[in-house]
Amino acid sequence: MSALAGIYHLNAEPINLEDSMSLMEPLYKFSVDDVQTWHHDQIFLSNHAQWITPESVDERNPYYDSERRLAITADAIIDNRKELFDRLHVEHGLRQRMPDSKLILLAYDKWGEEAPKYLVGDFAFMIWDEKKRMLFGARDFSGSRTLYFYKNQNRFAFCTIIQPLLSLPYVAKRLNEQWIAEYLANPGVIETVDGTSTVFNEIEQVPPSHSISVFDGKIVFSRYCTITKEERLKLKSNKEYEEAFLDVFQNAVNARLRTHRPVGAFLSGGLDSGSVVSLAARQLHMENKRLYTYSYIPVDDYIDWTPKSKIANERDYIQSTVKHVGNISDDYLDFKGKSPLTEVDDWLDMLEMPYKIFLNSFWIKGINEKAHQQGVGVLLTGARGNNTISWGSALSHYAMLLKKMKWIRLYQEMIMYSNNNGVRKSIFMKTVTQKAYPFLTRIKTPQSHYLFPKLINPEFAQKTDVYMKLQKHGIDTTGFSTPKNIYLARKKHFEQTFVWNLNGTYGTKASLRYSLWNRDPTNDLRVIKFCLSVPEEQYVQNGMDRALIRRSTENLLPDNVRLNQKIRGVQGADGIHRMVPAWNSFIAELQQISDDSEISRFLNIPVIKESITKIQGDTRPETPFDADYNILMRSLILNRFIKSYA
Repeated sequence: MSALAGIYHLNAEPINLEDSMSLMEPLYKFSVDDVQTWHHDQIFLSNHAQWITPESVDERNPYYDSERRLAITADAIIDNRKELFDRLHVEHGLRQRMPDSKLILLAYDKWGEEAPKYLVGDFAFMIWDEKKRMLFGARDFSGSRTLYFYKNQNRFAFCTIIQPLLSLPYVAKRLNEQWIAEYLANPGVIETVDGTSTVFNEIEQVPPSHSISVFDGKIVFSRYCTITKEERLKLKSNKEYEEAFLDVFQNAVNARLRTHRPVGAFLSGGLDSGSVVSLAARQLHMENKRLYTYSYIPVDDYIDWTPKSKIANERDYIQSTVKHVGNISDDYLDFKGKSPLTEVDDWLDMLEMPYKIFLNSFWIKGINEKAHQQGVGVLLTGARGNNTISWGSALSHYAMLLKKMKWIRLYQEMIMYSNNNGVRKSIFMKTVTQKAYPFLTRIKTPQSHYLFPKLINPEFAQKTDVYMKLQKHGIDTTGFSTPKNIYLARKKHFEQTFVWNLNGTYGTKASLRYSLWNRDPTNDLRVIKFCLSVPEEQYVQNGMDRALIRRSTENLLPDNVRLNQKIRGVQGADGIHRMVPAWNSFIAELQQISDDSEISRFLNIPVIKESITKIQGDTRPETPFDADYNILMRSLILNRFIKSYA
């Protein structure tokens, strides 16, 4: 794991030593195992390395291959090493200690600009091709590692984080108003639909699934990976699907255990993190290593307000998983004294941009801190699971059966679903019919009146034409809503690269701060492709949603977790309860914002004032999920960010 940085002078002018020092200086705030540089005439490469894998210890990075006349600086963990070794005919004696950076360089030497297509893992790298006088780099398919850059007529500079680029004397620190407009106008968690833009006008980024080539004074992006629905997998039985799934998934988990340091994992009471933990603990046991898990729980004096179908404290389910799986050292963390408000400044400093995922910010940060204290090198997650390993919405599938007039199958599923969930058959059919043919009913759903307030100043919105841009990318700007077609939403999730940027931004910058790497087996490219090839009837079956993962984890997870279809965890439900001691200061800060003429050119002040009026005396525990609270927190976060860069 590394922070990359480099400068390339397009006019062949030698690199200024002061510029290279300016680029590197902000990176010294991170705790690293080694700092190395390489330069030659018009090119300078550097690497601030944190050793995570055994092969990275004492690695030469940047590395220059004099025979091939190629130099690389890489921030990478490659997961398909054996496949690449075989394809590249690497001698067996050289394989065990070969670092991932050299493996990438060999791939580039063989396949040139096609090389990223052959790499599986989390990576960002830049290669100086001396023969072609070209700088070439890439970011992995889901953007797990960031790669920012600046370019003018004579210079190209790049880095893993933004601040070093802003430290260069020729880079202006101007905010990108289009980015801010999209942040404000989009009610969802995505900041921008432009995969190359950042909150700073002169700083861009390589999008996920893209490579970048810099030559002859030009920049060329190339998308090397597009994830589409795979050819339908045809196996003979449920058992064969389960075995094939576990084989692919176990390999993805095993690949992410490659570290000479302890392994940790986020653990909730659900299927995604539970299945990752189960497979990881089993493999680590074979290696005489233990898995460390970290679970968020509400503070002791919190009273759960959530409905019967939800639960704020998942401790009982988590402990069931820990007891069933074994080989786990479990931690339950309530982060007393922490709240979404206490973490704002730290998150802004870490992310280098405004953010929207504040509800869970205090416990995500806290778990990383705890894992860092225990020397963890890899922290496993199951963040991508909903669209991969645990895909399968029962109601959507049944609605599809109804529209295709598959009456017998639907009737069989209705009987089993009703028995599993205690739902009357009449209610089942009514719900499925409404899902299949929403235009036939005028019954309002709870979300039909839930419109996200217009947070953006109308004049600013008109100036940037932001709503037109968002709509062109399929963004619903009316408010939070469940996708009308989850199959189309899943397709877009994998095709639109901008949806991946957020996780990569957080994952990279948190890893540098806490000297550990967040790794997600449910985001493995091989797992994704396998899951997209599985027939839909494998995902909803015998009255069960998410059926493939439930069947496959028999004996791997306890039944109260594996077969639970009635209760879902709500993480961060105690957010408002945590903010009560600072509520008056929170409201006071918002009132100052509503009177600030500088920020008013971005924000819709009348809407903000109305929301303050609604919420100022209201500390109901369910408030974190209200629109008014959301827009006020976003306003506060944006305002603090702008003030910090003023």
